[in-house]
Amino acid sequence: MGTVGRVRLIRPAVALVTALSLITVTASASRPPERPVIALTDVLPAVAEASPAPGDGFRLTSGTVITASGAAAPVAGRLAEALRPGTGFPLPVVADSGARAIALVLEPGHPDEGYRLDIGPAGVTLRATRPAGLFAGVQTLRQLLPPEIESDAPQRRRWVLPAGTIVDAPRYAYRGAMLDLARHFHEPAEIRRYLDQLSRFKINHLHLHLSDDQGWRIRIDSWPKLTEVGGAPGTGVGGAGGGFLTKDDYRELVRYAADRFITIVPEIDMPGHVNAAQVAYPELTCDGVAPRPRTDMRVGYSSLCVSADVTYRFAEDVIRELAEMTPGPYLHVGGDEAMSTPHGSYLTFQKRVLPLVRKYGKIPYGWHEIAQSPSAAGAVIQFWGRERNSPSVATAVAAGSRVVLSPANRSYLDMKYDMLTPGGLAWAGYIEVRTAYDWDPARLLSDVPESAILGVEAPLWSETLRDSGDIDFLAFPRLVAIAELGWSPRAAHDWSSFRARLGAYGPRWIRDGVGFHRSPQINWS
Repeated sequence: MGTVGRVRLIRPAVALVTALSLITVTASASRPPERPVIALTDVLPAVAEASPAPGDGFRLTSGTVITASGAAAPVAGRLAEALRPGTGFPLPVVADSGARAIALVLEPGHPDEGYRLDIGPAGVTLRATRPAGLFAGVQTLRQLLPPEIESDAPQRRRWVLPAGTIVDAPRYAYRGAMLDLARHFHEPAEIRRYLDQLSRFKINHLHLHLSDDQGWRIRIDSWPKLTEVGGAPGTGVGGAGGGFLTKDDYRELVRYAADRFITIVPEIDMPGHVNAAQVAYPELTCDGVAPRPRTDMRVGYSSLCVSADVTYRFAEDVIRELAEMTPGPYLHVGGDEAMSTPHGSYLTFQKRVLPLVRKYGKIPYGWHEIAQSPSAAGAVIQFWGRERNSPSVATAVAAGSRVVLSPANRSYLDMKYDMLTPGGLAWAGYIEVRTAYDWDPARLLSDVPESAILGVEAPLWSETLRDSGDIDFLAFPRLVAIAELGWSPRAAHDWSSFRARLGAYGPRWIRDGVGFHRSPQINWS
């Protein structure tokens, strides 16, 4: 265990990735300018309904414009930014035009985040009730054009969208990813890069794990030593993860995510996983003695002092400051692996802390252990277990709680793909792409009805991560499997279709410089 902190993921050499990219570009240049039109169903995640039409689709030309007004205009601007590099076309965004157009329209009548995309030779119309629905439709539209359209240099190609109609909406309201900043700190630029990739697959929540035994990664003004000590150099697993987010950093990430219709969910883990906080403030221990800093990967040894008033002053200050700078509805209070907190004390803690989240206008959110507390009624419960039933979660659901599913043996992105995977962990088993894909959220917990499922989330813990390349390698392509489970209807769940669509997406990741795992289960283009 002592060497784990020095483990780094071994990704394909930069030279190899560059060579592959050059091969792709060279091959593209040697092909005829026309290629087969991508089908309406060749999209990740799978669309709900697709009705191809005979005849020609819509051809982008130098005269094409994008029309949008009001709240639709920013989404139209992002579409134009994505399509200009490869086409070399100006693609101006205008309020109205008689020219050949891609029109983005806000109108009533569509499901929340849903959209309708109509494509014909005379034009394209994308309709939704909310800007989030338009943004989801834009992600679909981008995938209906060849990967080269978003390259850095204009391509000599005729860009054609397939004719027909797509009507689409998400299966679940919550489709999330989690990134652990505590075990290893990831800089804001790395988080923004991850947000960019998440948004391509209609992920709409990013859960940031901001504190743990090894580090504290968010500035709290009323307790400044949390980051001065818990975010100092030498913190993190193996001592290789120093750093923290200032409040300005955090607010900018919230804004950046919101521009991509992603909600940030902050997490402060307690009453366990608090060693870093106790190193900074020994009064948070029952004996007033600071524990030693920890850079190993063990869990379950730390606990706040449940009988001390200072514990609740600390908890309230942290919750209040986080709530003030978090516009999203959720605030995650952890609650997992509190093995050093006696059961009665754990219930006492949750009885006092969960109402504090509501006091500051947020919905309490926690790992499924909080379901043991009657105070968790109405909270969001994040199930991370491997069992097929959970009586405490079922009881919380009966009292009004909703559930986000993150089964460790299906959705934990830090698990190895197989026994030869460099980096990553294996305590929940190996998770190849098909393992991540082949489950139904509605049937995971036998004692929880689908009506209580808010959605799914794919956590990525950072014990063996060090940089964006490590994030890429473990998150992709498995995160796309979880995204499809969250967005696409149950009827669209088909491994053969998914693996074909995933394999065809590979050139887009190569273009974006994403060092994804080339799973042998997938025939990569």
